[in-house]
Amino acid sequence: MRCPFCGNVDTQVKDSRPAEDHVAIRRRRYCPACAGRFTTYERVQLRDLVVIKKQGKREAFDRDKLERSIRIALQKRPVDPERVDQMISGIVRRLESMGDSDVPSDKIGEIVMETLARIDTVAYVRFASVYKNFQAADDFEDFVSELRPTEAADGDGKS
Repeated sequence: MRCPFCGNVDTQVKDSRPAEDHVAIRRRRYCPACAGRFTTYERVQLRDLVVIKKQGKREAFDRDKLERSIRIALQKRPVDPERVDQMISGIVRRLESMGDSDVPSDKIGEIVMETLARIDTVAYVRFASVYKNFQAADDFEDFVSELRPTEAADGDGKS
């Protein structure tokens, strides 16, 4: 593994342990050339996924891009970081096990929204606002009104 600090290719593993609910291996590494320390993660990859964008463009699936968008949606929310890692690993496993290596971007978005809806509704709305390209406050109101139970179902009218 190449050192990210000095580029030396002869780095040493100092510690290895399971990570992300035993789905990955976390390795602490040391570079003897510059004395730098860094962490790497090793994961099983079932297949190389290709994302088919809405415009038809194809690009390699990027787990880090998925993770960044989910973490942005969950920013300042009371969700354990380990749970987020498990969620991301679960989404990737689900995509890899779909049977096809070509995955439409809207399918990825739907899976992320479905998962976020179970974990944190605020993060779900945040992600949806970008994914569904909300343009005005009315878009938020319409989307959030679909999340709320109808007042008629409450039986008492307005609260």
